Amino acid sequence: MTATTAPTPSGSGSRTYPSLRAAWIPLAALCLAFFVEMVDNTLMSIALPTIGRDLGGGTTALQWVTGAYSLTFGGLLLTSGSIADRFGRRRVLLVGLAVFGLLSLCVIAVNSTGELIALRAALGIAAAAMAPITNSLVFRLFDDKALRMRAMTVMIIVGMSGFILGPLLGGTALAHVSWEWLLVVNAPIALIAFVGVRLGVAPDRREDLTEDSLDLPGAALSVAAIGLGCYSLTSGVQHGWLSAGTVASIVGAVAAAIGFYLHERRTASPMLDLKLFSNGTVRGATIAQTGTSIAMASVMFGLILHFQYAYGWSPVRAGLANLPMIATMLLATPLTETLAKRFGHRIACLVGAAFLGGALAGLSWGVEHGYLAIAVCMVAMTIGLRTVMTICAVALVDAMPANRTSIGTALNDTAQEVGSSIGTAMVGTLIAALVTTSLPAGVWSSSLVHSFFHGERITYAVLAVVVGLVAGIGALSLTDSRSVEEHGGEEPEPATKTESLQTAAA
Repeated sequence: MTATTAPTPSGSGSRTYPSLRAAWIPLAALCLAFFVEMVDNTLMSIALPTIGRDLGGGTTALQWVTGAYSLTFGGLLLTSGSIADRFGRRRVLLVGLAVFGLLSLCVIAVNSTGELIALRAALGIAAAAMAPITNSLVFRLFDDKALRMRAMTVMIIVGMSGFILGPLLGGTALAHVSWEWLLVVNAPIALIAFVGVRLGVAPDRREDLTEDSLDLPGAALSVAAIGLGCYSLTSGVQHGWLSAGTVASIVGAVAAAIGFYLHERRTASPMLDLKLFSNGTVRGATIAQTGTSIAMASVMFGLILHFQYAYGWSPVRAGLANLPMIATMLLATPLTETLAKRFGHRIACLVGAAFLGGALAGLSWGVEHGYLAIAVCMVAMTIGLRTVMTICAVALVDAMPANRTSIGTALNDTAQEVGSSIGTAMVGTLIAALVTTSLPAGVWSSSLVHSFFHGERITYAVLAVVVGLVAGIGALSLTDSRSVEEHGGEEPEPATKTESLQTAAA
């Protein structure tokens, strides 16, 4: 890559860059925005005991301090992507960053858990306005598809790092400052990201956006389906799968999903054109991304319990135990790019799916054989995550019509959020069924540790089968696009597919 800092014009007339180094200002800004979105998913979990003491909240209220953010964030991703494709991606991202930063400062005025829950829900809404657009705008920075893939790799590393490092950063910060600073710090980060996007990302052009009217009924139905679906998974773990609240939320989610499907098929301007799923790349990438998030969320949740309860480690030490995943994310980049370029998306993703399934099967054995065995499995799983997540993110957005890139990344993020909810619910349900519904704090007895290890073995064995099948089935629907990566998308077959999708969307 050249070291020039001057942007070069693209064929479409928008500002693009010849290298990652030349695009460091907007790329760093987009990475900051993505990092703060992802770290907020897990950052507050470590502070819940402190918040409970300060604000006097009960267990259920404290669970909603983290759940409110995830619920609004996951439920509004498709809606925000649809809005961005109509009113401008850069514009919506700037508004989201401004609102996110200002809302984060409001934590200073919080005096009760109810107020904090409301604030977290509002932050989730603002984050949903940012998440699909940060990835979408990466594609605007570069014409070259190899550079796009490298930039997307950087984004995914930063996002996954935020998700994994959240508890570690939160635990370290709480040793020196009050819990409110965990949110206040978002404000300067959002400001820096705002300035970087404003300076480095080209303004939206009317011809790059869709002229369709906003599909408000579709947006409402998608929010209801995704929100109730994610809530039902959480409620099932907390209150039981046959409880009135859980059953009602499942029925509501199914009804809303059916309503969304029927409405999107009939309306002239659908929020999510269902014809796009006739394309194997769109369908397969969405399925495979769901599988990766099931794996990541289940292992993150399961190992937090393993390290802090079974081993009795402190939150900081438990956070440090995840460092092999961070290191592997950085070191696995050449392997991921080599697999994609040499074998194409389908084979590369199948290899990644094999790593995911194998790592989870290894954890089924490794939980009883010490940290070294677990760390090796974490490394193998991260290789699978990096491979599948990077390739699917690039393939999914690249397969979308040019005026639907934000809804494409929103679909990618929604699949990951749903997968995360499923993974967490599976681990919580299996541990509750196989071990105990209430894990005691403090030093565990040897019998409870043995029972917990037994439950983990079965849980990770089940997850190995589920994740391997989901990610593998998704990978089989992808195409061999290695020539597209090398020649910048000039192959006739992918161009014809894109044109047909544009025609169908119109």
